[in-house]
Amino acid sequence: QVQLVESGGGLVQAGGSLRLSCAASGRTSIRYAMGWFRQAPGKEREFVASGSWSGDNTFYADFVKGRFTISRDNAKNMVYLQMNSLEPEDTAVYSCAARETFSKSAHFSSAADYEYWGQGTQVTVSS
Repeated sequence: QVQLVESGGGLVQAGGSLRLSCAASGRTSIRYAMGWFRQAPGKEREFVASGSWSGDNTFYADFVKGRFTISRDNAKNMVYLQMNSLEPEDTAVYSCAARETFSKSAHFSSAADYEYWGQGTQVTVSS
């Protein structure tokens, strides 16, 4: 299996930026699609962004389009989420997820499609 560990969360003022990282270990030689999800206090987990193994195909939730960017470096077993123009509504625990796939271009936006999950990193945006 693959173990995922997020980092880069913290406290930032509205309008600021953060870059989250997701480090993978274990069976990292296997091709996988990646996704980012978030869960705010008292709310359900929601999709943020996803990317294929190749990095060519990405998909974003409407509320982050133009502000967040998902990227990856397969050679380093890392996935990133660059978050710009943060708002208090972005406050949540952000988690990365992985799904093994034989496709270089496939990606997924449903939490049910993912097999492996990190513990999450807290992002707090102050007004």
